[in-house]
Amino acid sequence: MIHILIGLLMFGLGYLVKYRRWSWLIAGYNTSSAEEKAQYDTAALCRGVGNFLFILGALLFIAALGEYLERAWIVSAAWIMFIAATVVFIVYANTGGRYRKKGDS
Repeated sequence: MIHILIGLLMFGLGYLVKYRRWSWLIAGYNTSSAEEKAQYDTAALCRGVGNFLFILGALLFIAALGEYLERAWIVSAAWIMFIAATVVFIVYANTGGRYRKKGDS
């Protein structure tokens, strides 16, 4: 049950960040100075973080399905993918200046 609730929370946050552009929900970005925020493409950043939250929500629903089917290996696999997706996204987001405005690399 907790996987479903947190999955719904992730989907809700993903919607708010991606479609409503609530960039203040993004840790690190929300505490940056105005000068530093000006260096980032807010639309691209919100789109990327929103998509990431949707992926995490989907993985939590997979874990909930594993719980419902009483298959511990599905729950474990979903959590391993959750952690792997988080690490991959952190590396992806922080390398190559992907979310910086063009010309600010």
